[in-house]
Amino acid sequence: MIPKAVPPFTIPFMAFIFGACVGSFLNVCIYRVPRGKSILFPGSSCPTCGHAIPFYFNIPILSYIILRGQCHQCHTPFSMRYPAVEILTALAALATVARFGISVQSGVWFTFLCTLIVVAFIDYDFQIIPDIISLPGIPVFALASVLSGHHPWQTSLAGILMGGGSLYAVAMIYYFIRKEEGMGGGDIKLLAMIGAATGWQGVLFTLFAGSLLGTLAGCVIMMAKRTMAPRLRIPFGPYLSMGAITYIFKGKALIQWYFALIY
Repeated sequence: MIPKAVPPFTIPFMAFIFGACVGSFLNVCIYRVPRGKSILFPGSSCPTCGHAIPFYFNIPILSYIILRGQCHQCHTPFSMRYPAVEILTALAALATVARFGISVQSGVWFTFLCTLIVVAFIDYDFQIIPDIISLPGIPVFALASVLSGHHPWQTSLAGILMGGGSLYAVAMIYYFIRKEEGMGGGDIKLLAMIGAATGWQGVLFTLFAGSLLGTLAGCVIMMAKRTMAPRLRIPFGPYLSMGAITYIFKGKALIQWYFALIY
């Protein structure tokens, strides 16, 4: 229960600030993990000139505005992605607190959202989902979901088996027909991790929503490029992540709306 002395905007504001700070760290993970670099050492530096970024120029969101989006040393422009990830993570923290309050479950879901953000951006850039993220994430989020009271262990186990098994079956069928890999193992492990956190219901929703979003994105990309190239490769990880995030906040309401619509 929030004390009456605390202004009503304090907790959302602090959640936003906390999320932005975490987003700054997620930027480090997104850049360094796929390159095999340590996420702890050395400290933040300009990727062009290598000059260390002092702490007073490493303030989430604000530093990008103050420095006009460029390195203070070599003046090379920084990607807009840096403040975008910080804002996205800040909004994720704000939404999580608004939905689940200040609770253990809120902490679990925010950590899960941060993991999906990192996975989505890495997969978008490199079309890989590092095992160092997805494999430990399966037992971690299964245990966290059970201990936080979100669902029993049987639901997590069913989610893991359905998540990993469904995409594995699709990959095997595709390979049997086309004699080539159509889906990476990273997507299989990612959906198993999503199943560990959300259960089998979350897997079904995520798979449907992710496939729909990926199809729509593919159509838009093909129209923009004015091509129907059969070799167009679209990473599935970002769309699975968006599907899982949608399920966390609106999944059950959307499912109820859908069944009410058809019945």
